[in-house]
Amino acid sequence: MDMADDDGRIRTGTVWTATTHAITAVIGSGVLALPWSVAQMGWIMGPIALVACAYVTYYTAILLTDCYRTPDPVKGRRNYTYMDVVRSCLGPRDVFICGVTQYVMLWGTMIGYTITAATSMMAVVRSNCYHYKGHNASCSSSGTLYMIIFGILEIVLSQFPNLEKITLISVVAAVMSFAYSFIGLFLCIMKFASHHSIGGTILGVKVGVDSVSASTKAWHSLQALGNISFAYTYAMLLIEIQDTLKSPPPENQTMKRATFYGIGVTTVFYVSLGCIGYAAFGNDAPGNVLTGFQEPFWLVDIANIAVLIHLIGAYQVYGQPIYAKYEGWLAKKWPESVFFHHVYTLQLPLLKGQALQFTPCKLVFRTVFVVITTVISLMLPFFNAILGLLGAVAFWPLTVYYPVTVYMAQAKIKRGEWTWVILQCLSMAALVVSLLAAIGSVADIAQRFKHVTIFKIEL
Repeated sequence: MDMADDDGRIRTGTVWTATTHAITAVIGSGVLALPWSVAQMGWIMGPIALVACAYVTYYTAILLTDCYRTPDPVKGRRNYTYMDVVRSCLGPRDVFICGVTQYVMLWGTMIGYTITAATSMMAVVRSNCYHYKGHNASCSSSGTLYMIIFGILEIVLSQFPNLEKITLISVVAAVMSFAYSFIGLFLCIMKFASHHSIGGTILGVKVGVDSVSASTKAWHSLQALGNISFAYTYAMLLIEIQDTLKSPPPENQTMKRATFYGIGVTTVFYVSLGCIGYAAFGNDAPGNVLTGFQEPFWLVDIANIAVLIHLIGAYQVYGQPIYAKYEGWLAKKWPESVFFHHVYTLQLPLLKGQALQFTPCKLVFRTVFVVITTVISLMLPFFNAILGLLGAVAFWPLTVYYPVTVYMAQAKIKRGEWTWVILQCLSMAALVVSLLAAIGSVADIAQRFKHVTIFKIEL
């Protein structure tokens, strides 16, 4: 029989369930950009960047595990979310800054997912076209329609309350992310094996080849850092995972083991896909590795459909916290308004006994929010540039600065101590990486705006 914890809740999580959650949380659509990222930096800096980001993510995550309880990491009061940790250790100003950063990251990820979903649908259409009409056929297609279809689907799904709490969504998303990741790795291995030679160069993409200028090379290399940082997004979800663990043993001990296993498995997988993908494609690695394959068309289709299914559910998981935040704020601001508080019930004809409940506020504002997100995605059809910018925005504040700062506050590390100096140096180095990645991504977006047609998405 499970025993209730000190706050009355029953937790059953173990090191293995936490490891599974950690792997699921880290592996996402960002993995598809890793071969391209390695190609921008070459055979030396590419793998180094993959391993370095993994180590920094692991190290700061270990610091964060000790802040699940405050002020004592074993017997202190529980913090149920990442924001609760910041609130307990730092104060309201940092809570506000952290909150803004988190919600910007969530919304940016929704934009990135919309772009990725459109490119996945286009890839399915293109691979089928090549298979049936031949590889010399004209199989170009615009992704604008697919992006609009995806937006309409998300408008419908956004009306369902608390979708992120439905276990089935997370399970399906996890299965799909593993499916397309392993298919991508398998396809890269097969392509590499068929060449009998290793592609790529020591310094990556060469200046002067395929009209690559020195500035483009610099921006893309910096952007690649952001892509890799985005692929290792983990700190935001760590505390929520740790809150599922039973004790004894103490939650921080279990979570440290789970983080080691989770980040370790993910790193091996990321380095394998990034490097084998680069070896297979060389400096011509595509921004989304799945778009680089046409055959076997059925396997490429399965991978891209898996991406699409994953993103359909993941979009809502990222969107629900944003909906809840602004709907709660509006409801408090106008407590008597029918628009914000009156609940309408709509019986679903195909599901007996099931009904959809909504307020006019939810119907209007969630629809408007998804429409705005879709329009911005149509205006910014740059998969790698968006991932790089998201990674840059999140890496320093969420992955390094706040975990380091809350740990120093909790452990009462004094200014000037060796530990304080080392952690501050780590934070400053991460800040430099984030700024450079952001500059590279913004510069790339600015360059691409000169050569693209707005509201026209192409592979």
